[in-house]
Amino acid sequence: MASRPPDLSIVIPAYNEAKRLPQTLGRVRDWVERKRTGTELECEVLVVDDGSQDDTAEVVREWQSRIAGLRLVPNGTNHGKGYSVRHGMLEARGVIALFSDADLSAPIDEADKLLAALGEADIALGSRAVDRSLIEIHQSQARELAGRAFNLVVRWMTGAPFLDTQCGFKAFRMSRARVIFEQQRIEDFGFDPELLFLARRHGLKAVEIGVRWAHDPGTKVHMLRDSLRMFWDLVLVRWNALAGRYPLRVEGRADT
Repeated sequence: MASRPPDLSIVIPAYNEAKRLPQTLGRVRDWVERKRTGTELECEVLVVDDGSQDDTAEVVREWQSRIAGLRLVPNGTNHGKGYSVRHGMLEARGVIALFSDADLSAPIDEADKLLAALGEADIALGSRAVDRSLIEIHQSQARELAGRAFNLVVRWMTGAPFLDTQCGFKAFRMSRARVIFEQQRIEDFGFDPELLFLARRHGLKAVEIGVRWAHDPGTKVHMLRDSLRMFWDLVLVRWNALAGRYPLRVEGRADT
């Protein structure tokens, strides 16, 4: 008999995160144990190693004895955050899957808000823009202005009505949302708008939820270089749509 799938999968994309992972995994373990005690939530944790050159994989293996259901998902070579998220979400066995940045800029405790929102929605997006009073440590003014400008372009090019598409804290009801990861093509930081474009195309309901958030100065996002890449990724999303690379799924069929 097939085993019951976990209620929740937590997917953490990681590239050279050996220094930050122990604290992150400790916080995730504590939250999971509280949830298991209070609600009997069955949870798995997947760390997707994106070809790290440090001891990321070794750290995960050490923690497998401390977190039940912790899995290492290797990419082999470095591909990008978008690829890592897609790989982890498609490997996830949970009824709900949540991906979180390895630095836990949005504390894992905030997952409670996203899980509650999935009672009425297919996708819950953690957001810094819904209630900016929840931001504990701000980015530089230049980064915040660049983020707002990018969001305006995202809304114009994808039709996604959200104030913050780039927060690395999102939860999905996988029975409905798996298709968007199967069709995802963007492998770098610009993958979030593609997912939301696909969600809209497939008729999924997404809600934006304000979460506590603190900027980590160790972020791997380079403001100028990665902003230009993300703008280009938006162009690719529109091109992929015009080229028929995002077929609609209707009653088990793929229709263009």
